[in-house]
Amino acid sequence: MQRVCFLLKVREDRMDEYRERHAAVWPEMLEALSATGWHNYSLFLRDDGLLVGYLETEDFQAAQAGMEAAEVNARWQKEMAPFFESLDGARPDEAMKPLTEVFHLA
Repeated sequence: MQRVCFLLKVREDRMDEYRERHAAVWPEMLEALSATGWHNYSLFLRDDGLLVGYLETEDFQAAQAGMEAAEVNARWQKEMAPFFESLDGARPDEAMKPLTEVFHLA
């Protein structure tokens, strides 16, 4: 099982709405994430907008490819893009760059 952690930056003026959107994620988006191998997926948001994402998956590249093929993901990413800083034209899911794990206590 791969553990994946990534960072993104939510615009400070959109944080409340970002929280609201994630309190009511579309059921078909949740189904797509589960079906494509995203497990124990969590998002943590700091008061300054720093977003930390964490998930576990058998194969992160395959999990990303599965979501890339899911129609609901394209709609979700389009809806979520305006919430983020520094995407440089990328969708939020394309801007997720995994951090290198340097320590793990099992």
